[in-house]
Amino acid sequence: MPEWTHIAVRSLAAVAILFLLTRILGKKQIAQLTFFEYVAGITLGEIAGFISTDIEAHFMLGITAILVWFSVPFLFEFITLKSKRIRELVEGKGTIFIKEGKVLEDNLKKERYSTDELLGQLRKKNVFNMADVEFAVLEATGELSVLLKAENQPLTPKKLGIKVGPEQETQTVIMDGSIMDEPLATRGLSREWLLTELEKIGVTLENVFIGQVDSYGQLQIDVYDDMLQLPQASQKETLLATLKKCEADLALYSLSTDKFLAKRMYGRCSEQMAGVIESVMPLLKR
Repeated sequence: MPEWTHIAVRSLAAVAILFLLTRILGKKQIAQLTFFEYVAGITLGEIAGFISTDIEAHFMLGITAILVWFSVPFLFEFITLKSKRIRELVEGKGTIFIKEGKVLEDNLKKERYSTDELLGQLRKKNVFNMADVEFAVLEATGELSVLLKAENQPLTPKKLGIKVGPEQETQTVIMDGSIMDEPLATRGLSREWLLTELEKIGVTLENVFIGQVDSYGQLQIDVYDDMLQLPQASQKETLLATLKKCEADLALYSLSTDKFLAKRMYGRCSEQMAGVIESVMPLLKR
C-alpha cells in the first residue's frame, strides 16, 4: 500500500474515532471545558495527529492511548456527578468578584484578574457602570455571571403584577425558497394558508429567502431581491390595532389589581377607550 494511502486511511480512522468519542463525552466537552477536559482534548488531538502521520508507529498503540485519554474524563464525569467535593476539585468552583455592590479585590488577585478585564467582562453583559452591579461571580467555566441591583433590573410584567399568556415559539416555515412542512404543522398551519399569505403580499415562494411565523401568527419574510419593497400595514390598520390593544391592556390592568380604586379607574378608562374605538371605526374602515 502506498504511503499516502496508508496515511489517508489512518487519518480517516482517527477522525472517525475522535468524532465518536467526542459525541459520547457530550456537548459539554465543546461548550464548557474545564481545565481537565481542556488538557484531555488537546492530548487527544495530539495523539490523533501522531498516529495519522507516523506510519512507522503501531496503529493500535495509538488507539489504545486515545481510549485511555477518553476513558479518564468519561469516568470522572460520572464521579463528579456523585461527589460535590471531587467536582470542585476537578472542575473548580466560582469566585465572587462583586458582592453587595462591593468589588472583592483579593478575589480578583487570586484569579489574576485585572480591573480592565473585569470591566470588559461587565461590558459584554451590557453593564457599563460597576455601581449598577449587586453581585458578580466568575464561574468555573471562565464566564462572568452578573446580577444587577434591583432598581437597575429590567421591568417585567411580573413586577407590575400583570399576568401574561405564554408565547409560542417562532417557527421558520420557508427556507431558501422551500416550504418547511414540520414547522408549519407545529403551528397548526397548512401549505394553502402559507401560499395565500404570500399571495396577499404579492411574493412568489421562489423569491423568499426565509419566512417565519411569529407568536401572533403573523408571517414575516425576507426575499432574495433586496430592492423589492414589501407592502406594509396601512396607517389606519395600525392605528386601529393600537387602540384595540390599549383597550385590552386597560381591561387586563383592571383584572390584575386588587385595589378597588385602581380597578375602577382602569375599568372606566377601558370603557372610554371602547367608546373612542366605536366612534372612529367608520373612519378607520374606509
